[in-house]
Amino acid sequence: MTYQKLAAAAFFVSGLAACETTTTTTIAGTPSVGSSSDLTAFQGAKGGQAEMGIQALGFQPARTRGLTTWWYNPSTGACAEIVTSDGRYSSVTMLPSSAC
Repeated sequence: MTYQKLAAAAFFVSGLAACETTTTTTIAGTPSVGSSSDLTAFQGAKGGQAEMGIQALGFQPARTRGLTTWWYNPSTGACAEIVTSDGRYSSVTMLPSSAC
C-alpha cells in the first residue's frame, strides 16, 4: 500500500472516531476491532465518503445484493458485509473470508 493511500485511510478512519457507533457482531476467527483488517469503525458513516476509505485499506467489492455489499481484502483475506440504509452504513459485520 502506498504511503498516500495509508495516510488517506488513517485520516478518514480518525475522522470516524468522533462518529457515534453502535454495537456490531463479530464472528470468531475474524479480525479484531481496530486492526487494519476490520471495517466495523465505518458503521454509521456516509456510504459515498466511506467507500474511498475502505478501498484505501485494500478492500474491493466482492458482490452486491440490494443494499448489501460484501467487501474482500485479498491481501489479508478479510471479508465484511456492509448494509446501507438512508445513505449510511447501518450495519458492518466482519465475516470469514469464505463468505465473500
